[in-house]
Amino acid sequence: MADLATIARPYAEALAGTATPEEMAKWSEQLGSLAHLASNPEVATLSSNPNVSQEQLADLLMAGITGDTAPALKKFITLLTLNHRIAALPEISKQFDAIKNAKSGSAEVQITSAFPMGEDEVQSLVVAIAKRFGNKNLKPTVSIDPELIGGVRVQVGDEVLDTSVKSRLEAMQAALLS
Repeated sequence: MADLATIARPYAEALAGTATPEEMAKWSEQLGSLAHLASNPEVATLSSNPNVSQEQLADLLMAGITGDTAPALKKFITLLTLNHRIAALPEISKQFDAIKNAKSGSAEVQITSAFPMGEDEVQSLVVAIAKRFGNKNLKPTVSIDPELIGGVRVQVGDEVLDTSVKSRLEAMQAALLS
């Protein structure tokens, strides 16, 4: 959803701008917990309930975080509740992670395969992808999709490399129909 991404971007950038390099990983984890909590339909119902104050909602969200919470993060959550932006928390978390990864020179890579892959296969694929994307520190997540028929689909940020049989068949179909 482009509107939600547009709303979330300044919040994620502001939070990332206040975090020290040591805080980035911890805040990322805590934002992930908050995003999971904010995506709960019951929390969405509470956030629109006029009988629940914004302070109560902020306290509820803060209770969902494990460990010590930095005062800046507490203020951030209070700001989100006052501005009625709880629904943007999952996107804020996603964009904060992207900023954190960019600052640390790493990136998340989503590998979708038609068949289960062994650890050696994943590591050799990650090495090849790292060469393609400028030797970034890649953190792979592997999933299985039998509809690919064969091959893999790799996504790093906005870029997608699709070498699956399914995509090749779709390209052939499009060429034959045009």
